[in-house]
Amino acid sequence: MPIRLRLRAPGGVTHTVSLPDDAAVSDLLTSISESTSLPLFDLKWGYPPQPLDPSLYGMSTLLSDTDLKLNGAQLIVIAQETGEEALAPHSEQSSSQSQSAPLSLKRKQKPELKDTPEIPLPSHGGTVVLRVMPDDNSCMFRALGSAVLSSSLDSMTELRSMVAQAIQSDTEMYNEAVLQRTPDEYCKWIQYSDSWGGGIELSILSQEFDIEICSINVQDLRVDRFSEGKSRRCILVYSGIHYDTIAFVPDDAANTDSDNDVKIFDSSDDVLLEAARQLCGELKKKHYYTDTQRFDIKCNKCSWKGKGEMAAVEHATATGHSDFGEAH
Repeated sequence: MPIRLRLRAPGGVTHTVSLPDDAAVSDLLTSISESTSLPLFDLKWGYPPQPLDPSLYGMSTLLSDTDLKLNGAQLIVIAQETGEEALAPHSEQSSSQSQSAPLSLKRKQKPELKDTPEIPLPSHGGTVVLRVMPDDNSCMFRALGSAVLSSSLDSMTELRSMVAQAIQSDTEMYNEAVLQRTPDEYCKWIQYSDSWGGGIELSILSQEFDIEICSINVQDLRVDRFSEGKSRRCILVYSGIHYDTIAFVPDDAANTDSDNDVKIFDSSDDVLLEAARQLCGELKKKHYYTDTQRFDIKCNKCSWKGKGEMAAVEHATATGHSDFGEAH
């Protein structure tokens, strides 16, 4: 399996490096040097960032024979001459960003959706469709990753890593008051496979990929915009505690499977955005959403029961528990 990783070079510039599965340590270091134009550099990775020196394994050693798990990782590249560490600029967070404490919440079942609605768009020569994501607590990362990354990549690992790095790069903006945990604790938490992302993660990733993310809430058809004004846009569908992706399938496509999907759009194309809202209106008629303010919820650690997400946040704050599920 090819190895794909992201480099954060001095000045906040990012690069994506792809290496074959038989690449050696020397190939990795050469690729980093070529991508960043730095003949001499140091590397850091992890959270908090720790020094990394792949050459200690031996330049001819295959990466697959080391214990380095590089696929989906992000490396900080530091020029040895200046010691300048890459920090990406951040704009103000969206006012719609969630301020609640991070919780893990499992639905007892996905809302019934026998027929996925489709909205024909003759003006664009195609159809707006819904691509349903697995219900595995990584749905937001999967939904966004399917639009901005190759579907063959482990998008959950890569995107979680990007979020953690961005937080570590600007702990004044992403402070304990915003995160409801210390930055270090939040960075460790968001990299767990069962930690689900929301407004904070969408705000960060929209900046990382220089793209406007529109998240349509099925329950009230509200459109929350992250990094509004960027030239490109992707559209996610939020149904309470789950995310899916909007795709456009051209009429001349050989078939309607996901291989022909278009998921990145011109941000000025409000006709397509309105069609996506219309599709969400059809989902609302099918009750394809969870009312997070009123639904019954339980703590999977102590069996506490309550009603609504805010009650869960209060319980989590009082007890430190963070694993919740819908009550039967």
